[in-house]
Amino acid sequence: MRKDSGSRRPAWNLVLIALLAALCIGAAELAACRHFAPETYERIVAPARQAAAAVADVGRAGLNAIGQFCRDTADLAGRTAQQAAAFWEELTAPDPEVPETQPPSAPPLEESLPPATEPPLTEVLETDSGQVLTGGTVPVTYFCQSDETWAEQPYGTDTIGPYGCGPTAMAMAVTSLTDTDTDPVKIAAWAVDHGYWARRSGSYHSIVQGIAQDFGLEAEPFTGRTPSELRRALRSKDLLVALMGKGHFTTGGHFILIRGVTLSGEVLVADPNSLERSLQTWDPQIILDELSSARDHGAPLWILSAPAD
Repeated sequence: MRKDSGSRRPAWNLVLIALLAALCIGAAELAACRHFAPETYERIVAPARQAAAAVADVGRAGLNAIGQFCRDTADLAGRTAQQAAAFWEELTAPDPEVPETQPPSAPPLEESLPPATEPPLTEVLETDSGQVLTGGTVPVTYFCQSDETWAEQPYGTDTIGPYGCGPTAMAMAVTSLTDTDTDPVKIAAWAVDHGYWARRSGSYHSIVQGIAQDFGLEAEPFTGRTPSELRRALRSKDLLVALMGKGHFTTGGHFILIRGVTLSGEVLVADPNSLERSLQTWDPQIILDELSSARDHGAPLWILSAPAD
């Protein structure tokens, strides 16, 4: 077997030499033809050039198609990832808190509603630090959301004047019960940063406990629903935050402070949308009857306590 294999090698070598010689002769003739007969040369090589160009075009088209496919695949993967992330966020998000809309203007007192009592044992004092309401369990620094100082200041994409009763009421509470020097603008900014602003509605009801916790106050839901329970709570050095419904204070939802009780049993309020109503005394039954129907995050009544000494 080895001897036969060895005997075929010279034959293959001769074939290769012959092919190489033919290739060399062909190349020489083609070169001579290009020099001495260029037209004939062009007719010979034109088909080869066209075939090479066609192959190149097909290659470029293939590469472009592959590139476009990769780009489309990447875009699809990106969109799919975004959709999956959005779906997961929606799936795992807590149930949204729906605030009772706090309308931008206070309603007139309706004749069909029982009138408030005559203004008596409270007044507003002008101090270096602003207005202070007297006569309650503690002096209350008064802020009005429609004050030109901040009425047009932002509350999210809204403004404090129409929608800032929550931050304004809580600014009064924080300033009156702590040593913190704040105002509606600062509290509104804090509320937005911490997710308590509700677009075109005012504030989420959780703003009360959220601000209280951050500023060192104790805030607990107040479950008393009788005038005597309300009066008893107000005889301590605490404030009540009330979310009011339709009635004397609002046509929708509105945060106010309840700040004290008189010797005759009426209660005093601090209404962030009306100094006039803040200087009246009120039958506690009116307050209880006009509380919001909301029952989330402690609404509609919270009791705020100052930090322990």
